[in-house]
Amino acid sequence: MARRTAILNNKGGVGKTATGMRLAEALARKGRRVLYVEGDPQGNAMRRFALRWFEGMRGTNEAVQADQVGVVRQSIHRIGWQEDYADRIRIVPAWLELDDRTAEAGIPGSHLRLVKGLQGADDDFDETILDCPPSLSHLTQLALAASHQAIVVTEAEQDSIRGARRAMEYIAQKAYALHNEDLKVTGAVMTRMDATRSVDRAQLASAREIFGDLMWEPVIPRLNVYKEIDTNGQPITKATGEKAGIARASFELLADTFEKRSLTV
Repeated sequence: MARRTAILNNKGGVGKTATGMRLAEALARKGRRVLYVEGDPQGNAMRRFALRWFEGMRGTNEAVQADQVGVVRQSIHRIGWQEDYADRIRIVPAWLELDDRTAEAGIPGSHLRLVKGLQGADDDFDETILDCPPSLSHLTQLALAASHQAIVVTEAEQDSIRGARRAMEYIAQKAYALHNEDLKVTGAVMTRMDATRSVDRAQLASAREIFGDLMWEPVIPRLNVYKEIDTNGQPITKATGEKAGIARASFELLADTFEKRSLTV
């Protein structure tokens, strides 16, 4: 079974999906086999991985709806990137229909459907990254119930830090209710940091005080190159310009931290 990591924040727009994707990419470049499970109905990761939706496509929605052991195996797809290392990345995509599963939140045991679906389905992977929507409701609970660890992602901004803190508190208080008492937050990642702005530096200092030893290095800088490759659905190896090296190195270092600080499964 792969090591399963939930990526979350209670606030949207903090760079959570981009961080999870680029971490998956950096791990694949290091030789790891990664399964990326998209839990956000916006479906941004599917597009950024250059995977196009097709009629009859199965994804996270279908796997959760089926409520069967190992059914996620039927929803695993190759991504569209052409780099050699991209063959070590697979995705379980999501689209708007995934939001329909929130209506099942009141059904006993429904939060365990993704746990059941992943059973045996990610045995051939080293890492499973579960991208959560910007909430702590049913779709996020599905991912948390299935995960061994969680990483909170935040910007250098007060509301983002507060959202990350709420996510951490939720896990500490409610992991038992998800039948996952061993779930722990193992890291906090700061993204989109502009070190030239005093307000960003002040928020980073605040985050380090709040999260303490959980704060991971490096801090991911705010770079236009990330927006460009996300918009174009490209791997980080396609980044160009004078900041391209920094963009690649930042996530290579984050992957190093991930491997050093993650729980052993």
